[in-house]
Amino acid sequence: MNLSRNHIAFLAVLGLLVAGPSGARDQIRIVGSSTVYPFATAAAEEFGRSSEFKTPIIESTGTGGGMKLFCAGVGVEHPDITNASRRIKASEVELCEKNGVEKIVEIKIGYDGIVFANSKKTAKQAFTLRQIFLALAKQVPAPSGELIDNPNQTWKDVDPSLPDVKIEVLGPPPTSGTRDAFNELAIEGGCKTFPELAALKKTDKNRYKQVCRAVREDGAYVEAGENDNLIVQKLVSNPNAFGVFGFSFLDQNVDVIQGSAVEGVEPAFEKIASGDYPVSRSLYIYVKNAHVGSIPGIREYLEEFTSEKAVGEEGYLSDRGLIPAPAAEREKYRADAESLTALQLASGH
Repeated sequence: MNLSRNHIAFLAVLGLLVAGPSGARDQIRIVGSSTVYPFATAAAEEFGRSSEFKTPIIESTGTGGGMKLFCAGVGVEHPDITNASRRIKASEVELCEKNGVEKIVEIKIGYDGIVFANSKKTAKQAFTLRQIFLALAKQVPAPSGELIDNPNQTWKDVDPSLPDVKIEVLGPPPTSGTRDAFNELAIEGGCKTFPELAALKKTDKNRYKQVCRAVREDGAYVEAGENDNLIVQKLVSNPNAFGVFGFSFLDQNVDVIQGSAVEGVEPAFEKIASGDYPVSRSLYIYVKNAHVGSIPGIREYLEEFTSEKAVGEEGYLSDRGLIPAPAAEREKYRADAESLTALQLASGH
């Protein structure tokens, strides 16, 4: 029997796909962002303690990896929720729709800053976005103006005011939402300080993205996996290295690592909340509407995760480093979670 995407989604809502190859499932399954993972885990543990439902199973796969799993289909063998440290891409929505995953619910849980941190065993640093671009971009402008492969080997090569220390930055892989956001906010942010590169955006958008978001692959940037705690450990053992990860991991490890100021602004809770810190982004969860009512506890988990006691200004997630969204935004996404409002992407997203 051939079923259209609409039929598949409709049958899933009725719960007819829940008894898939692995039988019925009585536990919520969540995948996705390593940055959102500690927040989702805290909400899941509280939910498990305070409700009659089992504690959700959460897997840290990175934002991109989570989207692939989430969008692969409807039924018990597929996850119910994916965490994301960037907004879902139009191409991912298309992949979801192609596989019968429709009426996705988008919930913004708050904000996060991406930090550029190093070990407390060495001096604290401050960088501009331009310096970060010149250190880590795949290609940079030569004095004559043309683009060349990045020749900078030390921070002093980037700027005479910086230390004469080899550039070594540990960060997430391309599947990570943190990497996407870092490329866009920090690398591209520095790229735009060169007028001739900023002008490319109007004349050749694809070329502009290639130049302004591409990270060098010659060893200066080291892909250290999706486990941000592992990056923290490596910084402790290598005081000359810097690491790229979410603010919450800095917040939880302030005894051993320190965040660098960017454009003169420290990566502090208040500075990220106010929007003053230049490398900050939104954090999301995405919910498979078709699984609600089939997998027990999804509505109740969303209620916990969007509650004031979780994501509010005095919420337990702020103790773990989540930057609360403004009150009006929290109310909007709480209402979207309650009504399971389907995501509407603006054209061009």
